[in-house]
Amino acid sequence: MEITPRKALIHTALFLVTLVTTTMAGAEWVYAKSVFMPGYSWSDFASGFAYSVPFLLILTAHEFGHYFTAIHYRVRTTLPYYIPLPPLPLMFGTLGALIRLKSHVPSKQQNFDIGIAGPLAGFVVALVVLMYGFMTLPPPEYIYQFHPEYQTYGLDYAATVYQPGFMKEGMVDVILGKNLLFLFFEKVFDAGGRVPNAHELIHYPALFAGYLSLVFTSINLLPIGQLDGGHVLYGLIGFKRHRIIASVIFVAFLFYAGLGYIKFFGPQADPLWVMGAYFGFLYLCLLGLKLPWKDTLMFTTAIFTVQFLIGTWWPTITGYSGWLLFAFIIGRLIGVPHPPCEIEEPLSRTRIILGWIALIVFIICFVPAPLDLIVATPATP
Repeated sequence: MEITPRKALIHTALFLVTLVTTTMAGAEWVYAKSVFMPGYSWSDFASGFAYSVPFLLILTAHEFGHYFTAIHYRVRTTLPYYIPLPPLPLMFGTLGALIRLKSHVPSKQQNFDIGIAGPLAGFVVALVVLMYGFMTLPPPEYIYQFHPEYQTYGLDYAATVYQPGFMKEGMVDVILGKNLLFLFFEKVFDAGGRVPNAHELIHYPALFAGYLSLVFTSINLLPIGQLDGGHVLYGLIGFKRHRIIASVIFVAFLFYAGLGYIKFFGPQADPLWVMGAYFGFLYLCLLGLKLPWKDTLMFTTAIFTVQFLIGTWWPTITGYSGWLLFAFIIGRLIGVPHPPCEIEEPLSRTRIILGWIALIVFIICFVPAPLDLIVATPATP
């Protein structure tokens, strides 16, 4: 593929802007150094490289895994487009990156290879980053530079500081969930109490970058539509069975994401128009199943009704509303079924093994609730 100077300039500029925005995000997440704070300096900005460099390294390995595999099969493609995010609070600095295939991929085997190459390449680099992060953990007292108030309670501060009423009003407590791979690393490297508390993981840049990369890898490996995991599942089981399994997974994903999002009863119950809007949102997402409108309406009603019943009888059971945005993107932009390929040759044994490995990677990387933000409220007298 010919890369003109203009195209090279666009891709390079996007990468550099993304490097800047992720570095700013790293400085804010890890060191609480916001560009909007008075006295923000170059050294404050530079502190964010400890987050942005490993994060973009993993992201770049993922995208160039796709890119070089596409080039190998002579499929016309673009260089990666990096997507920067403005340095606003609680942003990660980027929405990721993507390549555009500019010619048709005729065979199932080629489609499989291009789809699986990205997440496996990124996953390998993420493993290296996480191993480095865990092997170079600082002593437990490291956390005192961010929270000097913890010293009063010693290394057993967790028993006190995460209790209701401890934080000042308006402060945000960031809690990261754990996936199976992260729990494994914690067990292996659990020496001297150095493994950080889930509330403090954001202050460990390599671990935070690796953790986010695992979350994004799991999203890409969702076995739905033309996500990377969708390509993998399609290669393994074919068009008809993929449509059934991907539809079941998508419905379950959407159901879990919205569970508890709408409050039907109590003092915090949502008004009827909000419930109606949510019903319409579910319908729009489920259009991605490519079913007749009556079937789509039936699935929408079923999901809404079951969520209503669970919210009534077991209101403490909730999902993770942060996944609703991804469910909408899948339903409206990506779609759930995978289009059939012209050449449906069976995969080799090696590819079948790699495909199941990729799906295992999805399982060990997926986090039901990746990030929870708790805003402190006034203590009850």
